[in-house]
Amino acid sequence: MSVSYERTWENRRKGGRSVTDESRASYYGIPAIHKPHWKWLIICYFFLGGISSASYVIASIAELFGGRDTRRIVRVGRYISLAALIPSPILLILDLGRPERFLYMLRIVKLRSPMSVGTWGLTLFGGFCALSALIQAAQDGLLSRANLLSRALLALPSKTISVLGGAFGFFVGGYTGVLLGATAVPLWARNALLLGPLFLSSAMSSASAAITLVLALMRGTSHQTIRRLERLDTAALLAELGLILAARRNAGAVIGRPVQHGPLSRILRWGVLGLGVGGPLLLQSIGRLSDRLPVRGLAVLSSVLTLTGGFLLRYVMVMAGRASADDPEATYELARRG
Repeated sequence: MSVSYERTWENRRKGGRSVTDESRASYYGIPAIHKPHWKWLIICYFFLGGISSASYVIASIAELFGGRDTRRIVRVGRYISLAALIPSPILLILDLGRPERFLYMLRIVKLRSPMSVGTWGLTLFGGFCALSALIQAAQDGLLSRANLLSRALLALPSKTISVLGGAFGFFVGGYTGVLLGATAVPLWARNALLLGPLFLSSAMSSASAAITLVLALMRGTSHQTIRRLERLDTAALLAELGLILAARRNAGAVIGRPVQHGPLSRILRWGVLGLGVGGPLLLQSIGRLSDRLPVRGLAVLSSVLTLTGGFLLRYVMVMAGRASADDPEATYELARRG
């Protein structure tokens, strides 16, 4: 979205306002900070990285505490995690412009750089994710059991790897929100304590929806398995709903203008809160109250809506942050409120 601001000192008809008057709330109408260049590549990376990390976490929890009934969740969660992870470094490399810049990121760790921390976190998590997917493939017989690689994979401590990889999964799921809050962009900085939990809860809801969608389309999946994932999705969606409303209120009238007025606010209200959060919660409630309705059909529809809402949330947060960076009044308001 392109936003242009009039240089108020150029509007001579208004007159009567001194430099001091203008500097209290603005910098002559010119953006006081540079907005981030991030667009679709980073939005898609946030979305897929969240699904990958949370799918791995869900699969790890199911493996450690779920017993035999959750073997399908473990299997599908691991494969979805790897499938969603594979495009993530490609998206980062495309955003960086040149492939060698991705390798340069691995030479040092810059904790205040989303790209540096993301590159390291993604690399370490990717190792555990790929290893767990290979172990799962060996357990499923997709690799020849006589194969030396298959026997070596089956001998590895799968649960220990899941615990270590799950820790990195939590990190990748929430770090994007935390590091957005570490920037000078008014909307993100004002909600620095809320963005990490918000991105993590959204990642959990999107991942549980992705796993539910695949399992609902697979033959032999029990309704009990689908119900378990729906309960997780409900908890994540309620947390996401509370955090979105809290962030919107915490931003205030000036800093929160992009999410309170205009096209982005409508996408947040109808696309994220209505379609992506309210819709799945309503369908899941209807499914619990009525045994006559098709569980799989409701699960598929609910999952599609949740995934749509998860993507739109990241679109709104990135684009609204860019719009708030373009607004000099928001920057001054953030400086005053500290």
